[in-house]
Amino acid sequence: MTEDLGLLPERAAATRVAVIGGGIGGLVAAREFAKVGMSVTLFEADDRLGGAVRSGEVAGLALDLGAESYATRGGHVRALIDDLGIADLVVEPGTGAGGAWVAGLPGGGAAPLPVGGILGIPANPFAVDVRRVIGWSGAWRAYLDRVRPVLTIGRDRSLGHLVRTRLGRTVLDRLVAPVTNGVYSADPDDIDTDVAAPGLNGALTKTGSLLGAVDLLLHERAQKAGAPGSAVEGLRGGMGRLIEALAAALADAGVRIRTASPVTELAREEDGWRIVTPAAAESAHPEPAAAEPAEPAAPAPEPAAPEAPERFDLVLVATEEHAARRLIAPHAAGLAPEPPRPGPVVHVATLVLDAPELDAAPRGTGVLTVPGSFTAKALTHATAKWGWVRDAAGPGRHVVRVSFGAQGSEPATRGLSDDAAAERALDQAGRLLGVPLRREQLRGFALARFTQSQPAATIGRRDDARAARDAIRGVTGLGAAGAWLAGTGLAQVVPDAIAEADRLRRVALWADEPDAND
Repeated sequence: MTEDLGLLPERAAATRVAVIGGGIGGLVAAREFAKVGMSVTLFEADDRLGGAVRSGEVAGLALDLGAESYATRGGHVRALIDDLGIADLVVEPGTGAGGAWVAGLPGGGAAPLPVGGILGIPANPFAVDVRRVIGWSGAWRAYLDRVRPVLTIGRDRSLGHLVRTRLGRTVLDRLVAPVTNGVYSADPDDIDTDVAAPGLNGALTKTGSLLGAVDLLLHERAQKAGAPGSAVEGLRGGMGRLIEALAAALADAGVRIRTASPVTELAREEDGWRIVTPAAAESAHPEPAAAEPAEPAAPAPEPAAPEAPERFDLVLVATEEHAARRLIAPHAAGLAPEPPRPGPVVHVATLVLDAPELDAAPRGTGVLTVPGSFTAKALTHATAKWGWVRDAAGPGRHVVRVSFGAQGSEPATRGLSDDAAAERALDQAGRLLGVPLRREQLRGFALARFTQSQPAATIGRRDDARAARDAIRGVTGLGAAGAWLAGTGLAQVVPDAIAEADRLRRVALWADEPDAND
């Protein structure tokens, strides 16, 4: 075994890897392969890298148009940032503007979202900030949870059903639904309690009530917490800086990055995998020669020769779910070519406004909505949330992000022209912030469209993802990564992509040495 270690560099250099998809998962995976000297080619269908991490210029400001932050739990994303040498860009949210609000309360009211709780579920329904949202009647209804028959076995898979039966519809509609709709783009009835709130069912068994379970979990978390810190972090200049750093690292490592190169087919051959792109398909099936022109034509630039299909030893598919299943299903027994349930379509409208009236951050850092009360599901007041955005915008200028669309609900901006979408987003922003906003205040607008995977916390999704992984891992030399398998968010996608790349590396490097740890 030891004498064979010297062959590993040669074996790695001879291994050709294709990574399909240039989002965060694909970029991270490509970097892992390149670290050991493998020959890596990354294919991205779009003309830009990043996937859901999307940045752009709006009214002269470089801003996040997609994901604006990452969860700090696990430390995986921060470790990647440190390793890329951009730790000096890390920032925490906070400008002194307070937290988020919830809008859509009776009479069109809004109130600060209560501090604490788990997914909006309070520990004390009579706390002033909770009662401000649910009222006295809602508080007393929730308190019945303490005097109802004790739950000796806390086990309710549906979060919505659990909250509705124990605490009442008011808590569900005004506190829990705005959070699950904003965080997961999903109805609480579809949320799996064990996935979204680990330990809650177990705490129910211990305490016998939902309020008691939340109180117990919050107490346990407080005891385990280390040094205080933010639950999320961002990057000065936007999360696009992470994509830039990853792309630069890949270029330095010799990774070939091919944008605007959709993969149309993944074919299995005796000596590996063949990647087919539109150019390769054209090469395999050339058009018939054109007839000789009657008159000499002006000399034209010689077109680039079409690419022949390329062969690879390993393939990691890191696209969105529809594309991934279409490529992988022909090779993975039991994997359906279509998702079991379509994911939500979400539009994020970014507005740059000359609006000194927003200097006071009238609704804190953002607003969640009671479902059905607005056509928007949420709003982020970016200049109130992020100091770097506030500093870049300057006095009196504000950046607001309005989100539309959720599971089972089409975004209200779908099919609209940019002008019409801007009008709708401006109207919703004014209503959510409680400040009338006029079209002449709008200095810039951008609309980013995303088709997300079905939320990882929805009932049955974890089982679907596990079955998909098992099917894919049954195919030698093939792997997959991305939010549809790992769950939404960089904190899930990054470590999953690293682990999947490492699994495939081991397949290639230790194929003849199953006992590599001996």
